[in-house]
Amino acid sequence: MDFSLTQEQTLIRDSALRFVADEYGFAARTALAQSTDGFSREHWKTFAELGWLGIGLPEERGGFAGTPVETMLLMEAFGTGLVLEPFVASVVLGGGALAHGASSSEHFDLLRAMVEGDVLLTLAYAEPDGRFDPAAVVTRARSDGADLVITGKKVAVPFGAAADHFVVSLRTGDSNGDSKGIALAVIDARSGGIARNDYTTIDGLRASDITFDGVRVPRAALLDAPGLELLERVLDDGIAAICAEAVGVMATMQRVTVDYLKTRKQFGVSIGSFQALQHRAVDMLIQLELARSMEIFAAMMLRSAGSTAERRRALSAAKVQVSRSGRYVGQQAIQLHGAIGMTDEYMVGHYFKRMSAIELSFGDVDYHLKRYVALTDARPRVDLPSAGMTQTAEIL
Repeated sequence: MDFSLTQEQTLIRDSALRFVADEYGFAARTALAQSTDGFSREHWKTFAELGWLGIGLPEERGGFAGTPVETMLLMEAFGTGLVLEPFVASVVLGGGALAHGASSSEHFDLLRAMVEGDVLLTLAYAEPDGRFDPAAVVTRARSDGADLVITGKKVAVPFGAAADHFVVSLRTGDSNGDSKGIALAVIDARSGGIARNDYTTIDGLRASDITFDGVRVPRAALLDAPGLELLERVLDDGIAAICAEAVGVMATMQRVTVDYLKTRKQFGVSIGSFQALQHRAVDMLIQLELARSMEIFAAMMLRSAGSTAERRRALSAAKVQVSRSGRYVGQQAIQLHGAIGMTDEYMVGHYFKRMSAIELSFGDVDYHLKRYVALTDARPRVDLPSAGMTQTAEIL
């Protein structure tokens, strides 16, 4: 199997790793997490200047016609430094919804402004009783003349306080069980009738619960693509992105733990000389490599799957393995560090918190195991065409 990168992909990876090394020391990251926005607007403009905000978007939409592999490389690098900027929320989710589902010039202008770093987007789809199911939409859009009047509540909206526009899942049909009655709409965050409850999540990022109380928007705010189909596609893009981030998080936890085993001394020798701890360090590496394989598989299957069911099945498989590997690596990192691993002053605990948040994002292990089983109707063999990487894989 050839997993070699193209020259352009190597440059993207190296520039992202260099940015993290220069700008995301632990102390600098801690200061940013405690700032008003919870991230750096200057860093965000740097992302725009480097072309990262359009890297996975089609060229006709103001992007740079990259593949999911480029997004994977960026996200893995971001994971090594626990980067705080809302790349997934604004680019992968919000920007992805506009790129795949918009047709109006107004929406295209908004997408270009996002790519240039002038606008922040986010996706608001989760509801209080949704339990990870994107089809569980109660927030309703009622027709009133030329407008829609929106009422409902969304929870755990990433970077809801900083976003300029929300991409919101709405129910336009009469029945709550009608999957065809779901649409996505772009809503200005300054619209009347919007109330937010902002908070910091366990991993130091920001989120909001957002209530829409009679928010009036024009019908042109609706995206043209079928709402549930578009939402599921965007969420699969998000799953692939955070799987890549998780690999970066795990790689740092594994590296820092091995370094600690080499320097921490007990009974006059480094604890890394104890065979039992060496075995645990090797098991951490094995889990990291399992996750890395599924990270690559997920990125390749976003474009190479023969059907929507095939793509969703592959993404669920990746999410399950990455979540399991991340939990194992994180638990071992904390235990092998001892009490210091639990302190806020030491980096390992923060990485494990981020890994724990990733495990619950876009569906936990149980949710994706059930989705995987439900989609298991066939086991086709697929050839994954080269996108800087080539491989042929059996879908397990």
